[in-house]
Amino acid sequence: MNRPERRNPWAWIPSLYFAEGLPYVVVLTVSVIMYKRLGISNTDIALYTSWLYFPWVIKPLWGPVVDLVRTKRLWIIVLQLVIGASLASVALTIPVPGFFRATLAVLWLMAFSSATHDIAADGFYMLGLREHEQAAFVGVRSTFYRIAMVTGQGVLVVVAGTLETYTGDTKFAWSVTFGILAAMFIVFGVYHKFMLPFPASDAQVRSGHERSPVAEFFEVFAAFFRKPRIYSIIAFLLLYRFAESQLIKLVSPFLLDPRNEGGLGLTTSEVGIVYGTVGIIALTLGGLVGGFVIPRRGLKFWLWPMVVIMHLPDLMFVYLSQAQPSNFILINVAVATEQFGYGFGFTAYALYMIMVSEGDHRTAHYAICTGIMALGMMLPGMASGALQEWLGYPKFYLWVMLSTIPGFIVTALIKIDNDFGKRPRESQDETSTG
Repeated sequence: MNRPERRNPWAWIPSLYFAEGLPYVVVLTVSVIMYKRLGISNTDIALYTSWLYFPWVIKPLWGPVVDLVRTKRLWIIVLQLVIGASLASVALTIPVPGFFRATLAVLWLMAFSSATHDIAADGFYMLGLREHEQAAFVGVRSTFYRIAMVTGQGVLVVVAGTLETYTGDTKFAWSVTFGILAAMFIVFGVYHKFMLPFPASDAQVRSGHERSPVAEFFEVFAAFFRKPRIYSIIAFLLLYRFAESQLIKLVSPFLLDPRNEGGLGLTTSEVGIVYGTVGIIALTLGGLVGGFVIPRRGLKFWLWPMVVIMHLPDLMFVYLSQAQPSNFILINVAVATEQFGYGFGFTAYALYMIMVSEGDHRTAHYAICTGIMALGMMLPGMASGALQEWLGYPKFYLWVMLSTIPGFIVTALIKIDNDFGKRPRESQDETSTG
């Protein structure tokens, strides 16, 4: 049987990264909207869905297993089928008594599968492409990951909302929505079985050193925590998004809650448009603008502007919670402003993780950074629902503004290399003259 080592990257990269982004947004965002529509309290939603971050927190711990056991191609196909089965299980358990515990258990399994799929997909990307192709397609993979977010938070939420309206049965509407997702992932698994290439380098990793793999594994972790100024690094990774980690968990409940409870009283479909479509587009644009400006002056120059532009737009939710406007366009503008600022400011955070990971074990150290990043989102998010129900939305969003202070403090503690992220002068001259 002829197994092609290479295929046209357009045949598999867009679908692979769409499949990578979709379960992440379903587990961490769509589930929040679903549980809100099914009558779960904000306290329980924030607490239990924040626990779903945990697989991404500890993802670095089992990353080496993906290298040591079989091929990344096989991991991708199997995990996509497992994710499809998990989504089908959610669809089947929504209508039953005790659905909250049952669906959470399945989403927990899916979160582990999704986090492991991330490891395999990112590794396969580097194996399936030549070096110049990796650089050429990095924008493509990011774009289709964002399209997956729009599909999950936008299109699928609108579908669920439309079904709610026409059938009058919220559980049935969400069961059908998750059934559609399950079918999509079965298709992904089958498609990638036939369309992913078979790179010769995609094989089980064998250690060529006398030191045992377990010893090597722990040495990689020890090397990360021996980095200079490691306490400042960890504090920055944990607290830079302290405010956003609380705000983001309550956006959907706030938009959905009736006005007499302090929310904006939007329908499910309207939330799919405001937060899942307009918001994600603004978030993506913010990231693109951030990626455009940093190479011109470097991260050190742009760090503080990005911190300010990320945190100050949180005032949009202070306004929304105080004024409770009914103008749909105004609500869209306010949410888009906050999301654009978040996308713009997050660029500095992402680039800082790359800077911290430079040197030996770059891939493993970046994975550790992403694990700490996920922990920084998980812990504050767990308490945010109870805090909101205690304070009410207006005071909660004032608290969010106070929560931006740690982000400014930890930014002052870190050290940025002078030219990190800055395009070499020769490249700038070529751009300006070309």
